[in-house]
Amino acid sequence: MLEIKNASVVYDPKTIFKKEALINVSLKIDYGESVSIVGKIGSGKSTLIQLFNGLIKPDEGNVILDDIDINKGKISRKDIIKKIGVVFQYPEEQFFAETVFDEVAFGPRNLSFSETQIKESVSGALEAMGFNVSEIINRSPFHISGGEKRRIAIASIIAMKPGIIVLDEPTAGMDYEGKMSIVNQIRNQAEKGMTTVFVTHDMEEAFYLSDRLIALDKGYVVFDGDSKDFFMDKSLVTRIGLDIPFTISFRDKLLDCFHDIPFSKDLDTIIEFLSIRLLS
Repeated sequence: MLEIKNASVVYDPKTIFKKEALINVSLKIDYGESVSIVGKIGSGKSTLIQLFNGLIKPDEGNVILDDIDINKGKISRKDIIKKIGVVFQYPEEQFFAETVFDEVAFGPRNLSFSETQIKESVSGALEAMGFNVSEIINRSPFHISGGEKRRIAIASIIAMKPGIIVLDEPTAGMDYEGKMSIVNQIRNQAEKGMTTVFVTHDMEEAFYLSDRLIALDKGYVVFDGDSKDFFMDKSLVTRIGLDIPFTISFRDKLLDCFHDIPFSKDLDTIIEFLSIRLLS
């Protein structure tokens, strides 16, 4: 379990550039959960995920990972990485290995996995991200598509077998096809029980990927609950500068004519309902 207790972070506190990035933030993420963290640029999302794995320390409050305060010196950096892995934006820009295998194997090697464990974890991570292992494993990570590069980067974190994986804007800069390849693979893994924290400004993805949603605004947690409840509170969504997902807006427009239209995260479900009703 990951728990943030009353955490605050202030940048440049003694200058005219002082910024309160997080203010008295508290939340818990249990193993097996799939959570989206949303908010506009500057809301505190990036600061929060840097707290998660100890890249920064809170000025006040605590970060508890499996009952250990990671900022109290009782847990090594390697042990933190074993428990929580973070995929930051544009991770493929940090590729360096000659083959996909060596790229994905880098983390497990640093964590002292045996050679047998490395091979198993690399193959499992690549399969989890939708690859045919034998076709991709010896290719150069620099000579594949953008969507494949992003999935390789995510596989590199999955291969370390962390208890929690945090994905910071994992579809940033990608075209629609690339986005959907990432989103669908993440959702598949979440449905299999992988603990995921999905950080995004894309409300369509947040709604589709997670049942629980945490919204930040100006450093505060302003919502923590069911994603459906968040998007049904349109005044809150608008007030913090976010958008209603198209699936919800589309369904709302149809309610006057079809009072029994189902609530769904999947647009295909709504289209199927309309097809049946209109053709019956």
